[in-house]
Amino acid sequence: MAETTTLARPYAKAAFAYAQSQSQVGFWADQLRAASGVVVHPKIAQVLADPSKTPESLAATLQDVISIEDTGFANFLAVLADNRRLALLPSISVLFQELKANLEASVDVEVVSAYDLSDDQTQKLVAVLKGKLDKQINVHTRTDKTLIGGVVIRAGDLVIDGSVRGRLNKLAEAMNS
Repeated sequence: MAETTTLARPYAKAAFAYAQSQSQVGFWADQLRAASGVVVHPKIAQVLADPSKTPESLAATLQDVISIEDTGFANFLAVLADNRRLALLPSISVLFQELKANLEASVDVEVVSAYDLSDDQTQKLVAVLKGKLDKQINVHTRTDKTLIGGVVIRAGDLVIDGSVRGRLNKLAEAMNS
C-alpha cells in the first residue's frame, strides 16, 4: 500500500495544483471520486490491466464510461493511461481529498466506539478535537462492539486509542516484555 501511495502522490499533487489554478478543486474531487469507483469495478479493472490495449483506447474507454467533458480532466486521464497508472485513481483520489481538506482547513475524523454516541457526546468530542487540531472537524461515527468500551479516533495519521480493548492489549504487551 505504501508503494501505491508513493506512486500516486505526484499525480495527486499535480492534479490538485491544476485544479486549484483553475478554481475547480471541488469539481476535480468529484471527478476523481467517480473515476475511482469505475476503475475498481472488476470488469473495468480487467480491461485496464490488458497489456494489448493502447493507452489511448484505455483513456477513451474510461472517458466514455464516466462521460468526461472537461479537457483538463480528460488530459489527466490520458497521462495516467500513457504511464499505465489508471489503477492508481483510488489512491490519487484519497490523496487529492487530503490536499483539499488541508486547503479548506478541515479534517475528516473517524470515531469508532463500542456503543452509539449521543449527539451531545459527539458535539463535545468535535469541540475538543477542533481545539486540538485547529481545523474544522468533519466527524464520521461507527460502532464496533469488539472495542468493549471507549473510543478510537482516527484523523489522518493521528490515531487516539482510548478503547478498553486497546488498553488491555497494551497491558498484555507490558506483561510480556
